[in-house]
Amino acid sequence: MNRHLRLASSLALLALAGGTTLACAQPLQLPGAQPPNQAGTQQSAPPASGGPAAASRAHVMPAIKVAGEEAIIGRPLRRNGGFGEAVFDKTAAGYGLKLKAEGFQASNLVEPCAISFGDAPVPLTALGRPAGVPRYKLEAPICPIVFDVLDGAFLVVEPAQPCVVEAAACRIDPRGLWGPDSRTLVSRAKEIESARGTAERAVREGYRVLGAKGDASDQRAIAREQASFSAERELTCRDFQREGSLGFCGARMTEARAASIRARLGITSEPKPAAKPKPRPKPVPLPLTPTQ
Repeated sequence: MNRHLRLASSLALLALAGGTTLACAQPLQLPGAQPPNQAGTQQSAPPASGGPAAASRAHVMPAIKVAGEEAIIGRPLRRNGGFGEAVFDKTAAGYGLKLKAEGFQASNLVEPCAISFGDAPVPLTALGRPAGVPRYKLEAPICPIVFDVLDGAFLVVEPAQPCVVEAAACRIDPRGLWGPDSRTLVSRAKEIESARGTAERAVREGYRVLGAKGDASDQRAIAREQASFSAERELTCRDFQREGSLGFCGARMTEARAASIRARLGITSEPKPAAKPKPRPKPVPLPLTPTQ
């Protein structure tokens, strides 16, 4: 009898153990979860979040200062920081430029000469912002000049060659950057260095964004353009006075290129600065409990 009871008890224990093993072999599946993989299959990884939009947001141009006409109104500017004088003024019809340009005699390029465009501002024609900054044309038949307004300077983009004023037999060259007298820039060295660093980062990120938008051929063209800009900047700024120690011309040309890239990307406004956190209110002191 006892042997039969022990046999029955053993069978019951085996049945219970088998049921537990079966239950453990079937994992718990929560609602909405994916079923486990079949043997020999591989579960695909979840798709990466963000997609193309996130990739384009990965490159953001730093905010730069895009100057307007107010940045040069009434300020005497000199070619390469030391020659001639130009004053951008507001007139009843818009804007004008008083200009005195220095050069050399056409028949003897070692004899200096100078040409004044008159005591009154010569009218300027606005040409919009084809390179992201204001562009103007000086309406002077003896030497039509096209220039871009920068921060405290302007960059002449036309003519491609010096002008010869036949009546005075004087050859003048208005090309290059017209900025403040270089002797006045020494105290602004740190400001100029900081502005150039910001502009350099903006140009690099801008070219990366342009490259990301194109195919392999476009990317090669953009790489060539970027290298060409460095050479062009060096060529334009090498004659600016004290450029080696101050870098004013390089800073302004780099800001101009950053503005041009922004215009190509369709960026027309600067990002708004982050809101400053509101200060926490000071805790109100609790009234003192009078002592008994």
